[in-house]
Amino acid sequence: MTEQTVVPDTSAVEGKPDAAVVRDALGVGVAVGLSGFAFGVTSAGSGLTLPQTCALSLLVFTGASQFALVGALAAGGNPLTAAAGAFFLGVRNAFYGLRLSQLLALPRAVRPFAAQWVIDETTAVALAQPTRRSVRIGFTVTGLTLYVLWNLTTLLGALGAEAIGDTDAWGLDAAGPAVFLALLAPMLKTTTERAVAALAVLLGLGLLPVLPAGVPVLVAALAAPAVLWAEGRRRPSRLHGKGGDPQDRAQDVAQSPAEGSGREGKR
Repeated sequence: MTEQTVVPDTSAVEGKPDAAVVRDALGVGVAVGLSGFAFGVTSAGSGLTLPQTCALSLLVFTGASQFALVGALAAGGNPLTAAAGAFFLGVRNAFYGLRLSQLLALPRAVRPFAAQWVIDETTAVALAQPTRRSVRIGFTVTGLTLYVLWNLTTLLGALGAEAIGDTDAWGLDAAGPAVFLALLAPMLKTTTERAVAALAVLLGLGLLPVLPAGVPVLVAALAAPAVLWAEGRRRPSRLHGKGGDPQDRAQDVAQSPAEGSGREGKR
């Protein structure tokens, strides 16, 4: 039999109290949901109408992609390029969904509706839970709180854009990326993950002066395959003791259970 890796259905001993899960989920939902105000202001300042701004939050509902889209439009970028950049930023949510589908184990009829809430914040809260019950509670409370607040504050921000004036002077356009980075940073636990993030930042920022708005985001996506290719080139030499940190070599061996099992079987 194969070992089950999904979160167990119930755990009376090790389970996290429901109240604690709700408290944590509400904290994340409220803190991030309020930043929808910054998006509403930024979107209106970039030239989008009130219905267009609200539709983005209602239908797209992924802050990084929304800020990328309106930021590219505000910089004079081509709408198709801006939309492509926002799309590729949102692709990460599909990978979140692959993992959350195992943890939540929702009925098929509910999955299309739950998919709308598969974003950075709900994923972070869900993955931090020890049982399936707490995963479902954390995901639902975070998603509901964030969806309601994000859309409400988007509306308020778009309505109040004229009163605020120049959004660049207030620095509100940086709120979305700041929240995204704050959520991403704790998840970068390995050297490879940090290298991908660092290279993506260098590509994105370094190419801003020379490429049209929205294109640097697309190029930054090449950081992941580039780092993985370099890591694959270095791994064989580390495994055979040709330089590198001994701890890195030990980690590579640990990450290759199939090879290790084969060697053990030959002894």
